Amino acid sequence: MRAAPRYDGTGDVTMAESTPPTAVRAPAPAAPARATLILAIICVSYFMVILDNSIVFTGLPQIRSDMGFSETGLSWITDAYVLVFGGLLLLGARAGDLFGHRRVFLFSLVVFALTSLLVGAAQTQGWLIGARALQGVGAAVLAPSALSLLTRTFAEGRARNRAMAAYGAVAGLGAALGLVVGGLVADLVSWRAGFFLNVPVAIAMVVLAVRFLPVTESQGGRFDVAGALLATAGSTAVVFGIVDASDIGWTAPATVAPLMAGVVMLALFVAVERRAAQPIVPLRLFASRERSGAYVTRMLYIGAMIGFFFFTAQFVQSVYRFTPLQAGLAFLPMTLVNFVLAVQVPRLLERAGRPRVLTCGLALTMVGMMWLSRLDLHTPYLNGVALPMVLIGAGQGLVLAPLTSSGVDGVAPTDAGAASGLVNTVHQIGSAVSLSILTAVAASVSTGHGAADIAARSGAALTGSAVLLALALAAALALIVPARTRSHERSL
Repeated sequence: MRAAPRYDGTGDVTMAESTPPTAVRAPAPAAPARATLILAIICVSYFMVILDNSIVFTGLPQIRSDMGFSETGLSWITDAYVLVFGGLLLLGARAGDLFGHRRVFLFSLVVFALTSLLVGAAQTQGWLIGARALQGVGAAVLAPSALSLLTRTFAEGRARNRAMAAYGAVAGLGAALGLVVGGLVADLVSWRAGFFLNVPVAIAMVVLAVRFLPVTESQGGRFDVAGALLATAGSTAVVFGIVDASDIGWTAPATVAPLMAGVVMLALFVAVERRAAQPIVPLRLFASRERSGAYVTRMLYIGAMIGFFFFTAQFVQSVYRFTPLQAGLAFLPMTLVNFVLAVQVPRLLERAGRPRVLTCGLALTMVGMMWLSRLDLHTPYLNGVALPMVLIGAGQGLVLAPLTSSGVDGVAPTDAGAASGLVNTVHQIGSAVSLSILTAVAASVSTGHGAADIAARSGAALTGSAVLLALALAAALALIVPARTRSHERSL
């Protein structure tokens, strides 16, 4: 039995046990230079996926004007992407286990590039939403394969902490820089141009991946199609019901029916996973209190952040009359602080430990969001938006890396793909469900049309984001911190 090469952070490649391979393995990579290159390929590819999750935000006013979207309809441009992304992530992760993560990674890059072309060429509302959903398919395969390749390349400990810090920084910076890039291209060219940029980037990553990524083993088995379909359909039904509630009311049959159907399908999903021989979500992943806490905390945290990006981008364009480029640049206070702290996370983790870094980041984000939620039609940019963004950016820079590590640490090699998929799944499903809830909250305070309406809706939605962050902090304190502290004490 051969083993997967791993870089342990000391200049050596270690060999981790794995299942018997059915694919031919490439020679072990030369550490540390090759490990760094592998990390760069993974991070750039994942950056492209995260970028597309936010690049559309600064273009929303243009899209609404060009295609006649309603306020509620605009949310589906994001929800169509993240729902399919999140719903099929588990199946995408399983595909990596069955066919080899490198092969699946390459396939996903091609799919993502082609569907990005479709998004950029969209002419109708249905075309745009449908193309965004197809784009989510490519992202659902790419993201877990990228994270699995990372966990297989870098052993737990200092090397993995550094790699996860880079991966977490990509998640945060991709979301923030997507607003700047989206604003730049929307201002100078069109909102469509941001999606066309994916094509040359994806081609470059395919070339580099073919040359430098090691061939990973494939495992025998089959897809848990029933589990994947129930997870996707159940979460979609829940989101559909919540979004419609803002227009037709919470007690309307068209709201209650999809909500109930979604809950039933998600319950059936759990039942199927209990009995499946090869489930897409092995329930043993939840046996760890720390991992379970990481999933809950991530869902709440990312849900709060997607609301922040979605509503703040519209606020600065509608109230301050910023152009798309100016709106993107308005997020620079957050982006810069995020980057500075994200690169310091490995050092902070070594000095202060994961629990302190994580809780500090969550608290900073929550305080910043509470401050920002006070905005109204007369809020000045500097002390009403920019300064709260500094706290939010600092918090996000500290949170994502330790949260990702808590979601994958201690997982057996055979469950690496499933664990990676689950981390990304709660990320995307949390985005979709929370955005639908926050959109409904915003609609409940709607005053009509114009800047005053956008200001009122944004303030209400951001208050909801602050509540989600408070719940995320509570989940981390109740689940992650105690489990991590006990684990650390046992290792002494």
